[in-house]
Amino acid sequence: MAQAQTGAPDRPVKLVVFGDSLSAGLGLPAAEAFPAKLSAALKAKGLAVDIADAGVSGDTTSAGLSRLEWSVPEGTDAVIVELGANDALRGVDPKITRAALDQILRRLQERGVAVLLAGMQAPRNLGAGYARSFDPIYPELAAARGVLLYPFFLDGVVADAKLNQHDGIHPNAQGVDVIVARILPKVEELVTRAREKSRP
Repeated sequence: MAQAQTGAPDRPVKLVVFGDSLSAGLGLPAAEAFPAKLSAALKAKGLAVDIADAGVSGDTTSAGLSRLEWSVPEGTDAVIVELGANDALRGVDPKITRAALDQILRRLQERGVAVLLAGMQAPRNLGAGYARSFDPIYPELAAARGVLLYPFFLDGVVADAKLNQHDGIHPNAQGVDVIVARILPKVEELVTRAREKSRP
């Protein structure tokens, strides 16, 4: 009998999408939301990943920080952090957003969880000064903490009426397809990092 081969599939990576309404799929059936479509895309690539949707509509980074421990259960291998859009929409001081995100990243890293930080950009109607303070939060934190970065979660979707729901903010099913296609290489990298961390 042949021994277990090196290429034998590992146990599924447990991945949590930790975010707000953008990742949770507000206004969409669960099957058309980001977590479900990302799961299907990873499966099509032959990757064994169990995805949990821990998105809460309306959450700011501070609200996310306050629920981190129970939203990301023990045994989680990887997390996509998608928070900050509501901070920007409400004009929250970028220093508060930065501090909350940094704490989220630190706590996840202390637990040995692989992280992909999904960036956000400030709405331009808040002025250039706010954008200059808000937009760099994500690349700077990713570099400082050594986590993976997807620069802008809504890249290719923002301000495109064909890819958003009537509110002009939340992606429709076609918009989610664009997001998944664009972020997929970074998620594959995240899964690889998670597997490396879980090896003895």
